[in-house]
Amino acid sequence: MKKVVIGMSGGVDSSVAAILLKRQGYEVIGLFMRNWDAALNNDILGNPTLEENICPQEQDYNDALKVCEQIGIPLYRVDFVKEYWDYVFTYFLEELKLGRTPNPDIMCNKYIKFDMFVKEAEKLGADYIATGHYARIQGGKLMKAIDHNKDQTYFLSQLSKKQLSNVIFPIGELEKKEVRKIADEFGLITAKKKDSTGICFIGERNFKKFLENYLPNIPGDIVDIETNEKIGKHIGLMYYTIGQRKGLHLGGNHDRVFVVGKDLSKKVLYVAHGDDNSYLISDSAMIDTINWISGEKPKNCFAKFRYRQNDNPVVMEYLDDNHILVKYSQGIKSVTPGQACVFYDDKGECLGGGLIKEVRKRGEKLWYL
Repeated sequence: MKKVVIGMSGGVDSSVAAILLKRQGYEVIGLFMRNWDAALNNDILGNPTLEENICPQEQDYNDALKVCEQIGIPLYRVDFVKEYWDYVFTYFLEELKLGRTPNPDIMCNKYIKFDMFVKEAEKLGADYIATGHYARIQGGKLMKAIDHNKDQTYFLSQLSKKQLSNVIFPIGELEKKEVRKIADEFGLITAKKKDSTGICFIGERNFKKFLENYLPNIPGDIVDIETNEKIGKHIGLMYYTIGQRKGLHLGGNHDRVFVVGKDLSKKVLYVAHGDDNSYLISDSAMIDTINWISGEKPKNCFAKFRYRQNDNPVVMEYLDDNHILVKYSQGIKSVTPGQACVFYDDKGECLGGGLIKEVRKRGEKLWYL
């Protein structure tokens, strides 16, 4: 009997993935990853009793434990707190300092879930590893999930072919509603549990209050990009992303304002008024940190510049081994430095991806991005 070690998160997706593996005749072992130490960080911050800084991770572990007991598999627990800090959280902070909008989940998959986790699974004698991601492996290819609304291949785009060689994604062939139905049929504690949203180590906490513990707030002016008029003050460029409309707190005649760019050197947040999206539209982007899963380097393919975005036809210009100019003549709104650009073919294979370094229009870098 082949042995599968599955990452149990305490959510409904990994719970049902474990059930499906058991149905398929595998020996299934659960492994819970502890990636964030709320108590330690509270001590570092001098907030040992600050209730809102308590991570719900322990509740997730308890839920995972109950599920594993119910379906009859063992659950082990492993600590990746230091590794998560070194490879994911540090990256997250450095990108924010540069005014970018990072995606820590992508780095967590690359360095923790499909690297450190795999090494721990091998110690348990795993033939395969599994997770509750919505994705599929077909013929060695990473394919989109059946449920395109939940597809998570975007977050797996920095993985190598080797990392995916012994991976099973049990729920990739199911829609979310089917996953919930299976969990409900088994009476699992996670059947109606709310899906986690946002950044995992922040959770439901206030983003600003969390970040100001690690990075200093550097306020500055909010400037109308059309008139160059100062119309307000921002609390720190790291709290804003391109296209953002909420949370600007300008009032008065500035109720239909949205973010179009940042100038780190001047500490300026640029905004535009109304519904004119022209400042958000670009026609090409420089991509670095390139990772090819398929090994292919297509001239034409499709790309997503953010999660759940539609596939966009693009033309690739290869500048060197780690830089691609991705061109999209149709124009795309709110392509944002720091986010992932992920490549697909017309059959739904995830070819790989990279990170957006800069955004261009008519051949010129958009200075405010």
